[in-house]
Amino acid sequence: MAKKIALSDLEPGMIIVKPITMKNGMVILGEGVELTQSWVERVQGMDIDGVYIDAPEEQKVTKEEAIVQLDSRFQPVADRPYMIRLKAILREHIEGLYEK
Repeated sequence: MAKKIALSDLEPGMIIVKPITMKNGMVILGEGVELTQSWVERVQGMDIDGVYIDAPEEQKVTKEEAIVQLDSRFQPVADRPYMIRLKAILREHIEGLYEK
């Protein structure tokens, strides 16, 4: 997921997901480039608004809240075998979202 960050938050190792361009449109760094310390310093000295980096999507609810919501939504169909399986798949997916 692309996330726009301020130049002051740039760190070596971040991956650029949208080209960094000058005001005149000239591309300075292309998509997919991994920032080095040297590039971080150079980009921070440029007159640009921010940089789009590859960043994991931030979850808006806690894992526990998501599981409670899942349980609540599946309560009316808790006796149907295919829904039990679907709920298990979704639970596994939710738990995977919070591993990091």
